[in-house]
Amino acid sequence: MGDARAGTVAMTRAGTRARRGWRLPDLTGWGFVLPATLVIVGLSIFPAVWALLLSLRDGDLITGGSYVGLQNYRDMLDDTALRAAAGHTLLYAVLFVPGSIALGLVLATALNLPIRFIGLYRTCIFVPYVVSAAATGILANFVFDPDFGIVNAAFRALGLPGMGFLQDPDQAMITLVVVSLWGGVGMPAVVYLAALQDIPKQLVEAARVDGAERRHVFRHVTLPQLRPATVFLAIWQTITALQLFDLVYTTTKGQPLDSTTVIVFYLYRQAFQLFHSGYGAAVAYGLFVATLAASAVALWYTRRAEA
Repeated sequence: MGDARAGTVAMTRAGTRARRGWRLPDLTGWGFVLPATLVIVGLSIFPAVWALLLSLRDGDLITGGSYVGLQNYRDMLDDTALRAAAGHTLLYAVLFVPGSIALGLVLATALNLPIRFIGLYRTCIFVPYVVSAAATGILANFVFDPDFGIVNAAFRALGLPGMGFLQDPDQAMITLVVVSLWGGVGMPAVVYLAALQDIPKQLVEAARVDGAERRHVFRHVTLPQLRPATVFLAIWQTITALQLFDLVYTTTKGQPLDSTTVIVFYLYRQAFQLFHSGYGAAVAYGLFVATLAASAVALWYTRRAEA
């Protein structure tokens, strides 16, 4: 009887030690992950929830204001300035997203060739992308200044009339797109370059053996293999375009005549200049829903095309 009880106790202790040994790797893993988790929760999830609650109130960041429910979202429907900012953002996205993807594909194709100093060329293409948009905007102010800028100086040297660029309402948004392409084309170029190098060489060689010309190989072999990279870049660049702010802030500040006021700059003005923080938070959540919808449509269209 005593031996049976001692055996039961020993088995219980062994099971307890086994469970402790099984939990130890989990606790160790959580010990490494917990600091990053706290940072993500503190800097991402908590501000998002707080902004959602703020969008339901009418006030500033200090007093908090009173609860108004969905009134801020209803006001967005009648806000002509917001519709204008949305139109400017849409125009920027329509010009920037396809332009950056197409230019990135061209550059990646060129950078995939076996030429001398190819590493230097790849670095030069990617460097503008890692430079902050604020620095890019400050540089753009010097380059496109109507009176002292390098571009107008070159035009005058060629006997051509100068242009207003960032100070002309008809040219300011186009100029921002050009500056954005210079600073942001490095991302599509690198992604496409990696995708090109991942294409099996047997596919290209088989197409050439069958007598396909280079342009046919590129159209019917290379481009289909680049579809996942194209989908990723379309979504990524669309999100980047919809969140345009720092370049506008450092160049035009929404001017001239509000021709470059985009959605993010508009909500910044509402929240931090006019102190309508509740309305600004509502605009931010409206932009979030629009971005999520655009990404979902892109994924749905891609899956349908593949099917």
